[in-house]
Amino acid sequence: MNSIDHNDRTVVPARGFRLGKANAKFMGVCSGIADFFGWDVNLVRIGFALGTVLGFGSLLIVYLVIGLIAD
Repeated sequence: MNSIDHNDRTVVPARGFRLGKANAKFMGVCSGIADFFGWDVNLVRIGFALGTVLGFGSLLIVYLVIGLIAD
């Protein structure tokens, strides 16, 4: 019978959201979202642009709030 050693656990810290400063265009919000979810940053930017146009600018406010609060 195999014994399992429960004391040899690797603790992985929780990965929180951070603004993506390395690939940032403006504040790094889209880059941070892309890094967090593992998506392409250009797709996130296109999604934000479409959401802003179709949502009559409401995502612009969300973008600014995320940029000011995060990191």
